[in-house]
Amino acid sequence: MVQKTDKIWMDGRFVDWENANVHVLTHSLHYGLGVFEGIRCYETGRGPAIFRLREHVDRLFLSAHIFLMETPFSGEEISRAVIETVRVNGVKECYIRPLIYIGYGAMGLYPKDNPVQVSIAVWPWGAYLGEKGLNEGIRVKVSSFIRGHVNSNLSRGKVCGYYVGSQLAKKEAIDCGYDEALLLDTEGYVSEGSGENIFIVRNGVLKTTPLTSILEGITRDSVMEMAADEGIPVVQERFTRDEVYIADEAFFTGTAAEVTPIREIDGRTIGEGRPGRITRKLQAMFFDAVKGRNEKYGSWLTYV
Repeated sequence: MVQKTDKIWMDGRFVDWENANVHVLTHSLHYGLGVFEGIRCYETGRGPAIFRLREHVDRLFLSAHIFLMETPFSGEEISRAVIETVRVNGVKECYIRPLIYIGYGAMGLYPKDNPVQVSIAVWPWGAYLGEKGLNEGIRVKVSSFIRGHVNSNLSRGKVCGYYVGSQLAKKEAIDCGYDEALLLDTEGYVSEGSGENIFIVRNGVLKTTPLTSILEGITRDSVMEMAADEGIPVVQERFTRDEVYIADEAFFTGTAAEVTPIREIDGRTIGEGRPGRITRKLQAMFFDAVKGRNEKYGSWLTYV
């Protein structure tokens, strides 16, 4: 169960958690067209700090733009609302979920004049793939479900309906005894996890999938920047599932997953079966950055 907080921001005002309701005929509920973000706020020595707020809000609005959703609030208004929602709920660390959705009105595929609405909820949420996963690594299964074609699922948009495939992949992986799924693209190359980007390390080179069939991850971008700062070569290119099998290291990145090592894929041990040196280095740098312990990345934090 989600650990509830006090207030949810809805269309410019705060409502009690229990009263944050929508009509059963809300358009997005039936047809899946809504866009959202996942953002984290971390406790730091200077108080709660939101990680890369501007980039997340920018991506939220780009998602809305791709799908022709005219949002009734500006990016600046949403950013202020995110900060205020964290403040009002008095949380030190939390997950933040802004959602833009098409509200109640006309039914059918074309929503006509239905209102575009916005909500922002926050709640405490620990390690998405578990503390043990962060420390020891997780087991991953290559899914029988693939990432949608780029002309069907426009991959730069973070869209509610796209996550039906992710749910199928995640359920399949867990039912088979794994922790997470890895999806291939329509040509059989590695794409991404059910809700994460993937990195592998081979011969000291960090490699990640290019922006073809994946979401443009903000944690992904952060890791690439930190790796470059440390002199770790970074390559964006397509690779196959068997290259993951023979990688020295592998890990997932994402707002929820943060930096989670992968120790096994499809029954094949990755490297030595535990988080590798580069993975550990980047994971430590990431948590130093989000916790405000490295001023080099201070611009990534918005203090509440």
